[in-house]
Amino acid sequence: MLKPAEPTPPPERPIGELVHELVEEGKAYARAEADLAKAIALAKAKALSLPAGLFLAALIVLQSAVTILAVGIFAALSGPLGPILAAILASLIFLAIAGGLAWWGIERARRAL
Repeated sequence: MLKPAEPTPPPERPIGELVHELVEEGKAYARAEADLAKAIALAKAKALSLPAGLFLAALIVLQSAVTILAVGIFAALSGPLGPILAAILASLIFLAIAGGLAWWGIERARRAL
């Protein structure tokens, strides 16, 4: 009886060819990873564009409200104190609020870092 023929091993490829193939596959993998990272970043940026616009609109409305509040405080103080002293006092009130918020933000940033 005849024995089945043993499969012949594939011919060995030269080391240079194997290294070249490895380098090319590594480059392709790196490009694919970079493209994936770009796609993820673009998807997140698109998803956050509307909320960012809404947040900006909210900040503009908030700035308007604070301006109206400042004018109201000035108007309330201008009767008993006069316009110049009322302007100075209203400015000092809002500078104190801004300074307190800035200090609070700096302290939070220091704790976070």
